[in-house]
Amino acid sequence: MAEGKSRRRFLAEGVLALAGVAAGAAEAAPDAGTSASSGTGSIFSGTPGDAASAPGPAITADTFAHAEPLMRVSMTPAQRTLAAESWNLNIGPFFARRDFPLGDEVPGMVWNPVLRGTGRMPKKNQLVRSSGTPRKSPGDAELAFAPVHLLSRWVQARQVSSVRLTELALARLERYQPQLNCTITLVREQALAEAEAADREISHGKYRGPLHGIPYGAKDLLDTAGIRTTWGAEPFRNRVPKDDAAVIARLRAAGAILVAKLSLGALALNDVWFGGRTSNPWFLEEGSGGSSAGSGAAVSAGLVPFAIGSETFGSIVDPCMRCGTTGLRPTFGRVPRTGAMTLSWSHDKLGPITRSVEDTALVLAAISGPDASDLSSLPSRFAFDATRSVKGLKLGVVPAWMGGPAASDVEPAAVKALEQLGMRRVDLTFPDLPWAALQLLVMADSAASFERLTLSGEDAQLRMQVRDAWPNLFRQSRFISAVDYVQADRLRRHVAKVWAEQLAKVDVLLAPSLRDEPLSTNSTGHPCLVLPTGWVMIDRMRSDWLPPPGQQLPAVSPPRKMPSGVSLIGHLWDEGTVCTVGMALEGAVRMTDAHPPGFA
Repeated sequence: MAEGKSRRRFLAEGVLALAGVAAGAAEAAPDAGTSASSGTGSIFSGTPGDAASAPGPAITADTFAHAEPLMRVSMTPAQRTLAAESWNLNIGPFFARRDFPLGDEVPGMVWNPVLRGTGRMPKKNQLVRSSGTPRKSPGDAELAFAPVHLLSRWVQARQVSSVRLTELALARLERYQPQLNCTITLVREQALAEAEAADREISHGKYRGPLHGIPYGAKDLLDTAGIRTTWGAEPFRNRVPKDDAAVIARLRAAGAILVAKLSLGALALNDVWFGGRTSNPWFLEEGSGGSSAGSGAAVSAGLVPFAIGSETFGSIVDPCMRCGTTGLRPTFGRVPRTGAMTLSWSHDKLGPITRSVEDTALVLAAISGPDASDLSSLPSRFAFDATRSVKGLKLGVVPAWMGGPAASDVEPAAVKALEQLGMRRVDLTFPDLPWAALQLLVMADSAASFERLTLSGEDAQLRMQVRDAWPNLFRQSRFISAVDYVQADRLRRHVAKVWAEQLAKVDVLLAPSLRDEPLSTNSTGHPCLVLPTGWVMIDRMRSDWLPPPGQQLPAVSPPRKMPSGVSLIGHLWDEGTVCTVGMALEGAVRMTDAHPPGFA
C-alpha cells in the first residue's frame, strides 16, 4: 500500500484501532487552519478553540464502551460522553497528524542500566590470552571446528593462511546450505580479496590481533555497505545499505573477514525467514532456535569460526542452547547498535557466538566501545585474563530455579563442577515478580519500530502469520496503553534493583537459561554468557513457535541425546569475570570437542 494511502487510512482508523474497536471509523476531518484564535485552548491539546475545531476521527461514547475491556477501565455513561466530546480537543491532535518526519529517530527516553553504586567497571582494558603453541599442519577437518583462539595462533605463526581459512568457510557454507538453510548472502569475492590482503599484511609483520585473517558470519540485521541486508523479512529482501554497521567496521579494522550474512527469523523473531526455516545441525528435523538462527547453526556445524548475533529477549541464548554453541550477550550499552536493525531501542544488544568461551572475549574486545550515533552506547573498559583462577569466587545459585520445565540435571552438575574448582556457592532468593510482563516494553517498541508494515498492510508478506508471529503481535501491541508502558518501565527499574541487590552477594550467578527470571536481565542490561555443559534427552520436538491450540509438538521416538547448557549472569561491565568462570566450567565439562554428526 502506498505511503499516502496508509496515512489516510490511519487518519480514519488509527485511533479506533488503538482504542480496541474492530468496527471502521468515520472519515477523518481535514487539518484545521493555522490562523490565530482569540480563544484559549487546552494546555494539553496544543490546539486553540473548542473540540469541533480540532482534527481527528469521530469518537463516540460507544467507542469507549467497546474499548474499556481492553484498556481495563470502567466509565459511567456520563463519563463516556464527556470523554468523547473532548477527545479531539485533548488527545486527537497527535493521532490526526502522523506525517511528522521520524526517519531513524530514537525515542527521547534512553535506558541506562547503571544504578548508583552498581556495576564493576575494570580500572583498565586488559586482554590476556591463553598460552600454548598449536601443533603444525592441521587438516581441514580440524580447522573447520577449531576455536578462534587456536586459529589465530596458526595464522599469526603463518602456519595457516587467511585465504585457506576463508576458502574453507565459503566451501562449507555452500556445501551445507541445503541441510541448514543458514546463509542469506555469501560474500565470496570481497572475502577472498580481504583474506589475500590479510596474508600480505601478516607476512610483512603487520599483525592486527587475534581476529586478523579469521573468517566470520554476521546476522543479517547488521548493515554491510553494498551487500544486501534483508532483516530476514520479505519486504526488505532487496535492501542494500550504503554504510557498514559500527560492529562490521570494527571487525574489519581488527582484520576479520566477513564471509556470509547469516539467517535470522524475520525481523528478529524465531528461526523462520523468507527463505524458510533454519535447521539445528544436531537434529535437522527441528529449527535452530532464534532469532540468531543462522549464527548458531553455522558456528555449530563448523561453517564459520565465529558469528555475530543479537539479543533483545533471548535471541543469542536460545540458539546457543539449541545448537550447543557459546554466546556472550554483553552489558547493554557496551557494543553500539549503529547500523543494526532496531527492534527495541532499550533492549537490543549485539554479541558473539563462538565455539569457546575465550573466543567470545576476543571478539568482544574488538567490538566494544561507544559510537556517537548510538545514544545508548556508553564508554566502557573490558578486562579479561584467560589465566585467572576461579578459586574463592562466589557462585550465586537460586534453588527455586533449579527445577521445573526450563531446568534439567545439567545445572546442578555445572554448580558441582565449579564448587570442585574452588568457587563458593551462595544460595540466593528472588522475590516473586511478574517477570514476563517486561516483554511488554519490547512489544511496544517493536510495534513502533515497524509501524509502517502494520499500517500499510505489508506485514501480510511475512511468511509466518500465526498467533505468535510479528503481524499479529504488532497489531496487538497497538492496544498497549501509554500508562501500561510507563508502569512496565517502572517495573523494569524495580527488577534492576532486585538484581543489583542479589548480585552484590556474589561474583557470578548460574541459572537455567530459558526461565523468565534469568531472561529478565535483558531488560536490566546485565551481561550473560551461555555455554554447553552437558546433555539432555528430548522426547518431543522443540520449537520457538507455539503449537496450534489444543495440539502438541511432534514426539521424538526414540528420545534423542542433545547438547544443553547453562547461563552465567554477571555484574554490569564485568564480562571478564563471567568469561573466567565460563572458561573454568568449559574446561571441567569438556564439551568443546563435541560436534554435530554429519558435518565433520
